[in-house]
Amino acid sequence: MQEQNKSQQLMNSQEKETAKKLKFAKNSGFQAELRRRVDELFENSDLKERDCPQMYVKTAILLLSFFGIYSLLVFFAETWWQVVPLCILLGIVTAAIGFSIQHDGSHHAYSSISWVNKLMSMSLDLIGASSYVWHWKHDVLHHTYANIAGYDMDLEVGIFGRLSPSHQRLNFHRWQHYYLWLLYGLLAIKWHFYDDFYCLIMGKIGDRNYPRPKHSNLAIFFGGKLVFFTIAFVIPLLFHSLWQVLASYGLVAVTLGIMLSVVFQLAHVVEEAEFPLPVAEANIIENDWAIHQIETTVNFSRNNSYVTWLLGGLNFQVEHHLFPNICHVNYPEISRVVEETCQEFGVRYNQHSSFWAGLRSHYRWLRRMGT
Repeated sequence: MQEQNKSQQLMNSQEKETAKKLKFAKNSGFQAELRRRVDELFENSDLKERDCPQMYVKTAILLLSFFGIYSLLVFFAETWWQVVPLCILLGIVTAAIGFSIQHDGSHHAYSSISWVNKLMSMSLDLIGASSYVWHWKHDVLHHTYANIAGYDMDLEVGIFGRLSPSHQRLNFHRWQHYYLWLLYGLLAIKWHFYDDFYCLIMGKIGDRNYPRPKHSNLAIFFGGKLVFFTIAFVIPLLFHSLWQVLASYGLVAVTLGIMLSVVFQLAHVVEEAEFPLPVAEANIIENDWAIHQIETTVNFSRNNSYVTWLLGGLNFQVEHHLFPNICHVNYPEISRVVEETCQEFGVRYNQHSSFWAGLRSHYRWLRRMGT
């Protein structure tokens, strides 16, 4: 039995080592041409890749809204009909901060100045999650290996759901298109109290090793948690009872969790997205990186400026995956170039006309994966 366990451990170690060597096919010329055309767009227009004035205005609006709603909730709200809408609004604004400020900062898309990007990415620590762990989970693993099961940790929800055709199906997954919506609401709570601490202690994100935070990054990790728990619990408990604080936190966190989960799912876990697996012998993805990003990603509500503003341009996920280091305020303009280039090269450009069309597609995909 010991020899068998050692053999299994060796196999697992080899599999993880092999996983690190996953490669994409050589550039077909599509990516270079697309990059050239996008560069030309910025050269021939008033658009700026980073340090966009409208992004600074948006940052001020979101942060003032966050602290304004928080102050009303903690210091002035007295009845349930005041508390409930304020909690929901706070959850929405918190999600918008994550979608916009921290997301652009984390991808170095907010500014050309590195410390500004770092500061903006740390807004995630303000709202309860580690910007350092997020960088490795999202910027590195998800953006490199989008929709590749076993590599993209955003696809992994444990035994609770089957999001990819290569995941094992369990009997209760037949109902996942009903119950997963409820679990989406728990994402933020799990993030606040478990995920980051688990990753820190184990030195893993899912089954992937990553460098634990050290020195200043470790100080930011714990400092961010301290600030968040002070804002979420310590200050409110000075003015309200424990059950009121917990109930309010729960409503804010559930609103936040649903928004974060659904926006990601509509971009990747829908019928139109591909879920490729590497060629076993060569451990290579058959498409080049850029085409892989496009075929595994789906846009929605491209013509809705309100959705674009609120979601930080993440309804333009195709453009975000191709150009993550460009500020999201430019995605609508870039999308025209991307779509035109895809048509010329015969690459399928995935999109839903509306948020609701994407939501229905996600529901149908969950049902298909469960049955």
